[in-house]
Amino acid sequence: MDETQQHHRPIRSFVLRSGRMTEGQERAFELLWPKFGIDPADAPIDPARLFGPDRPVHLEIGFGNGEALLEAARQNPGIGYLGVEVHRPGVGYLLLKLEEQDIGNLRLIRQDALEVMQGLPEHCLDGIRLFFPDPWHKRKHQKRRIVQPGFIALCARLLKPGGILHMATDWEDYARQMLAVTGASDAFENLAGAGQYAPRPPTRPLTKFEQRGRRLGHGVWDLLFRRR
Repeated sequence: MDETQQHHRPIRSFVLRSGRMTEGQERAFELLWPKFGIDPADAPIDPARLFGPDRPVHLEIGFGNGEALLEAARQNPGIGYLGVEVHRPGVGYLLLKLEEQDIGNLRLIRQDALEVMQGLPEHCLDGIRLFFPDPWHKRKHQKRRIVQPGFIALCARLLKPGGILHMATDWEDYARQMLAVTGASDAFENLAGAGQYAPRPPTRPLTKFEQRGRRLGHGVWDLLFRRR
């Protein structure tokens, strides 16, 4: 790679880890991906065409194994959900659960979320969910955090007026950064009040990971912002 390529290589907010796939997850990709999966390379994603013109659409970024996303889709069949995740085992796990529970209002994308968002139409989303993104806690790595001014501007472009940006983290330092960066945007209103965190709403179910963290005394910070 020459110096020009190195200079223009995008900074990723994630590290692509090679997790172990079970036989069931491998079969899920083979059999279920055509039903639940979307490849943006095949055609531009139009949520209105995908879910119907009158159906609200929410995007979840980095859904992990999809526990919270699956519960949201199950509880809200009138909402269309797009889930973006790069890690193959988590996607495979969620594919199996979608088939098992007969969930029809959720589609999955396996790609860098920023690339996906850049290809979506303007004002096409009613909600964006970002739960427990990689905190990149070392100071020298914090430029990799996904919540930066450019990300917030992208969220503002995609959300309809009145749409909700919901973020959550269990790293207090990252919560402060999220609060400062989003609060500095004229496009958003903090639903908890300027400079305040929000109580966890029922739209974000407690995951097993979070429940374990709470038992250990770990804090969690939710942020709810409305698109002006």
